[in-house]
Parts: sequence; C-alpha cells; structure tokens
Amino acid sequence: MGLLQAWGDAAQVSGRLTPPDGLVHAPPGGRGGTVVAMCGRFVASTPVSVLAEQFLAAEIRAGEQAARFNVAPSDQVPAIATSGGIRRLGTLSWGLVPSWATSGSSGRRMVNLRSETLAERPGFRRTLQRRRCIVPADGFYEWQHGGTGGPRQPYLIRARDRAPLAMAGLWDVWVDREDPAGERLRTCTVLTTSPNAVVAALHDRMPVILPADVWDVWLDPEVTDVDLLTGLLRPCPGDLLELVPVGTAVNNVRNDGPSIVDRVEPIARMIPFGGEEPPMR
Repeated sequence: MGLLQAWGDAAQVSGRLTPPDGLVHAPPGGRGGTVVAMCGRFVASTPVSVLAEQFLAAEIRAGEQAARFNVAPSDQVPAIATSGGIRRLGTLSWGLVPSWATSGSSGRRMVNLRSETLAERPGFRRTLQRRRCIVPADGFYEWQHGGTGGPRQPYLIRARDRAPLAMAGLWDVWVDREDPAGERLRTCTVLTTSPNAVVAALHDRMPVILPADVWDVWLDPEVTDVDLLTGLLRPCPGDLLELVPVGTAVNNVRNDGPSIVDRVEPIARMIPFGGEEPPMR
C-alpha cells in the first residue's frame, strides 16, 4: 500500500477542537476546485528510488510513481518522515486533516500552514514537535497577475540545478471516532514563510525549503525544541531558485504531462521586485 501505514498507527485522538481561522484550506472536491494557496500546485517527477537515495530513507513504503507535473491538493504526494526510529519514504494525502478534526471529509483540509504562527496554536505546536516531514518537489507554481482584467502568467519556480526541493511539512493521522478500528486518514501540509526576492516578484508567501544540512534535525522526532525548529523555517536564498514562464495548461488541474513545464514566452513582462530582475530561464 502507498500510504505510510507505520506513521501514527498508535496515535491517540483526543479533544474536538475547531480548526483555527486564518489557515489556507483546499476547497471541497480537491482537484475539482480553485485553490488559492501558496504553494497550491507543484511538480513531483523524480523517481521514488532517487528520492530515497537523496533523503537517505531506510525504508520505502511507496512503489514507483508516474511523474506528475501538476500535483494538486488531495493528491497523494511523496513524503519523508521518521517513525519508530526509521526514516521512511511513502505517500500522504496533500491537505492536512488534524487528528482533532470532527470530520475527515469536511473539505477543510489545510494545504499550507504559516510557519510563523505554528507555535502559538497548541494543536499545531504538538504536531510541529512530533510529526514533521519533508515533501520533495521538482518545482512549484505561482501566477503573476496581469493587472485589471488581464491574463495571469504562470511560472514554474525550481532549483537552478534542477535538484528536488525539500519542502518542510507536517503530517497527522485522523481517526473516525465513530469507527476507531476503521481506516486511518494520513495527510500532510506544506509550511510557508515570507518570500525571498525571487518569489516576492509573484507572491507574498513561499514554501519553506530546507537545506540538506538541517534535514536530520527536521526529521528527528526526538528533537522537540520549538525555538530550534521554528528557527529553521525561513526563506531559502534567492540564488537557489529560478523562474520559468510556462503555458496556461497548468491552470487546469486535470492537465498533466511534461509539456506543462516547457518554457514559453511570457504573456507580459514581469514587473521587477525591488528594482531587480528575477532570474528567469
């Protein structure tokens, strides 16, 4: 099975807290809706075997997946996490359903969480301490607004060296209180932070991209120091990334395929951020 079944099998579900306001949710229906989020779409094209080697996963719980170039909320996404002392690579459903949620199908899955406020919310503070993951991505998408009534130009934001990006995430397990022996819902969210100069040309948020030298700390559930952990959640250097204008096929989540990431001539010239031209390829 593709789900990370070893994650949270002994999870204790308690309390009936209401999900806090101010979070970024996926709409009901997942792929059928319009998502207003950062990051709300990304590329997952690197083979599972290569990801396992890059992130030193000792166990693979997901079979080889077809390359995907338009991953959307509610999709199964690759994720790396540690449970029982073993670093595993498997899949989780994108859009967090916290263990305290009253329903697993309410359509209020959290695609992103703001890293700056995690420690202020008791439920997410505990998740930050115990259930962290990395969601690898070969790039993520954002759109430049074309002014009043103008078209929006999509951009792929990827690493200059084309290596997978290590997006910081949290995972959780939801259990139906009416059927505790039923199937567990294993989900994840991508953490966001303020943008670096490259992403700020398009959006006021960006996913937290973790450098390789902090992966061990982030994936170690024995590390529970909130100040240490939140200190890792900052924008990556701008020179890590490049912007690639792509076609509008990405606008429809039903479209997929390698042609989606092909470079096109942008609809309109990008307005420089801070007087500097963003790196484009």
